[in-house]
Amino acid sequence: MFKRYFSILACLLFGILPSLAAPDPFSLEYGVVAPCPQHGQAQTLDIPLNLADVVDLALCHNPKTRAAWANAKVEAALVGIAQAAYLPYLDATISGSRQRTRAEYESPLTNTTHSETVRTRSQSADIYLSYLLFDFGGRAANLESQRQLLNAAIAQQDTTRQAVFLEAVQAFYQVHASAAAVEAAKTSETAAQKSLSAAESRLKAGVATSVDKLQAQTAFSQAELNLIRMEGMWRNAEGILANTLGLGANHPVRLEPDELLFSDTLADKIALVENISTRLDAWMEAAKHERPDLRAAEAYYQAARAAVGVARSQGLPTLRFIASPGYQRRDGLDSHSGSVGLTLNIPLFSGFADSYRIRAAEVREEASAIELERLEQQTSLEVWQAWQELRTATQSLLATTTLFASAEAAERMTLGRYQAGVGNILDLLNAQSALADARLQRINAAYDWHISRAALARAIGRLDRRLLDESFFFTEP
Repeated sequence: MFKRYFSILACLLFGILPSLAAPDPFSLEYGVVAPCPQHGQAQTLDIPLNLADVVDLALCHNPKTRAAWANAKVEAALVGIAQAAYLPYLDATISGSRQRTRAEYESPLTNTTHSETVRTRSQSADIYLSYLLFDFGGRAANLESQRQLLNAAIAQQDTTRQAVFLEAVQAFYQVHASAAAVEAAKTSETAAQKSLSAAESRLKAGVATSVDKLQAQTAFSQAELNLIRMEGMWRNAEGILANTLGLGANHPVRLEPDELLFSDTLADKIALVENISTRLDAWMEAAKHERPDLRAAEAYYQAARAAVGVARSQGLPTLRFIASPGYQRRDGLDSHSGSVGLTLNIPLFSGFADSYRIRAAEVREEASAIELERLEQQTSLEVWQAWQELRTATQSLLATTTLFASAEAAERMTLGRYQAGVGNILDLLNAQSALADARLQRINAAYDWHISRAALARAIGRLDRRLLDESFFFTEP
């Protein structure tokens, strides 16, 4: 008979084990997106990277995206724990023992001591089944709360992905802007060298003073120092880019050449940006539905509402069905036992803990609603500010293009006058300094334009690979 019970328990055990071995038997992780995009092409650093490659690598390998993914999977597992409350609880116990008892006694008739050893064997098998029938909605509220927390974690994962996306865009263009600044500094250094050579030639010809040479030498040394600083900024930008990709700061990363300014299509870009002004209200409204941090705040609010139901149910009765068949064999004698019934648990008094638990849950719900309202207002402000920054960056890019053209013409004319002996060194140095500033402002304006565009996309909640399309979000809300 014991073998029979053992066989039954073994069948139950081996029937359940496969489901226990499954990491996600309820398939709750289907909504948790892996950090690596399926369409990503560049998963290696062996080739020069463009912007899309940099974004894909950052999303895949940046620790922030992987941590957000892990946190979302934790919340999915907690949903599984809450969902398990709808299934019965089954516990099995199998035991076997041998007992040896030595007894000593004294015979009253013979006044002698006798000893006797008693050996017993016992085996037992028990199954305990428990199923929650009714709890005034406690487990349903708990499951809803955990599901909303999972939705919040998925939304937070999207928020992290967009933040890393923006970091990758910033790092990519910062490297290109820094490289362009180095080239600009080299150009300014070459121009300063020409001015110094011209001053030296005029000094030798006796048509200039040593003051001209000293001023030109000072300007040349300043250009050399500026070049050293720009090269240092370039190396720092490369380290930030490598770090954004989840690499060590000293890891080399090669980028494809990139035309930072897009001066040939500047007029088209200005027209596209100006087109947003007529749709700004629509973009603000769209941000309320598409911003992942707002979706997370809404999910937290819904979870807090469900938590109120959980708190209220904890002070209410619960009804369970229980069943427990058992078998025992002792010294060759078999015995069977079993019980089936209902258990009603009625909490009577918990020192007002239930009251305060409900109060705390209600206050958390109120706080979540306030936080949601605050984020909605902040979203409106961020969209407005991002739009103004993009508009300013666009106008600045146009202005610096004109500024650079005029400064370049002025420097060329002043250099020619000085070399012809009809100009002075101060006019030349001032023109070269103005040209160097205009060149750097043009680079910074182009960088600001790209970053402002990405920042507006993030403020709206649409910072994804669509940003790589030049006409991104400019035509439709």
